[in-house]
This record gives sequence, structure tokens and C-alpha cells, in this order.
Amino acid sequence: MKVVIIKYNAGNIRSVLFALERIGVQAVVTDDPELIRAADRVIFPGVGEASSAMQYLSEKGLDQLIQSLTQPVLGICLGMQLMCSFSEENNTPCMGIFKEKVKRFPEKAGFKIPQIGWNNIYGLKSDLFAGIDEDAYMYFVHGYYVEACNDAIARTNYVAEYSSAIHKDNFYAVQFHPEKSGVVGQRILENFIFGQK
Repeated sequence: MKVVIIKYNAGNIRSVLFALERIGVQAVVTDDPELIRAADRVIFPGVGEASSAMQYLSEKGLDQLIQSLTQPVLGICLGMQLMCSFSEENNTPCMGIFKEKVKRFPEKAGFKIPQIGWNNIYGLKSDLFAGIDEDAYMYFVHGYYVEACNDAIARTNYVAEYSSAIHKDNFYAVQFHPEKSGVVGQRILENFIFGQK
């Protein structure tokens, strides 16, 4: 099983590598198109800012490459947002794999923006969540979100209900950090690596 983590100028790759090592997977971190195309599974993580990340992806041709992939791809956090059509973060056109737009959380009394910490996921609809209980808690760090939509395979409520995971064809994406979400997040990574056909 060849697993690749896409390298671009967004942080958090090391924690994903460690999480994969815990489930016995040795992943390669690369921006080499041939290695990415040859992988059995591709992970597109990220913590950072949308416009600079998209600029880097575009300069390297990685935006077009990611859209063309046919094997299972998992976007995490910023990776999920960049797979959508547009982000309100610095008015950034994104890859458009999903038609949804990424919006900034509005200010609301009692809610800190960004959302940092544990929150539950519900409305689970995919084999990605095999063995995961409804209302399981995952770890989130984000100030932008994808609206509740038809592509949602999990939802979360913070300020408003939003899509905490989406799926279309071979593309999966989660707003939370499975690599920082303990045994439940580990199970999601195992489902992605070993359970998707």
C-alpha cells in the first residue's frame, strides 16, 4: 500500500505522519507528480491560510494534479477547504472538486472564533465512519467552514450547523483533525487507508 502525503506550504504534516505510523503505515511526503499519481491513497492535509496555499499549489501545478486523481484522496482541515470552489479567506478561488463555498464563522455571543477543541460529529453517512459512533467527538481548529450541503457525510454544530465531512466520487474531506482525535480519529484513518475500495 503506497500512501502519499502532499507536500505544500501548509503545516501539520508531521502529526499526520506520526498518526499513520501508529497504524503501521509508512507514508511518503512529496510534491512529485509521478509519486502522487502512483500512490494507492493520497492525503492532502494542511493548517494555514487559503490564498498563499492555493498560490503555491497553482505554481507547482498541484491544483490540477489533485483534481485529476482517481484513487481515494482525503483532505484534512485546510485541505478540505481548498477542495471546495471558493473560500472567503482572502477571497480565494479554490480547486472546485466540491461546489461548496467556504465561509467565515460569523461573530456570535458565547462562541470563540476560531473554533478550537473537541466537538461532536453526527449524521454519519459513509464507510469512512465504519465503527464510529454517532456524536463521536473529534478535534477541530478552524475559523472557516463549509455550509451544510448534499455532499455532507458528517455534520457539526458551532455557531451554526455545517459540513464537518464531505464526499464526492473518490474524494473525501474532513474539517476536523483525525490525526489529533485519539482512537476515533485513528479508526477513520484506518478506514480510509484499508477500508476504501
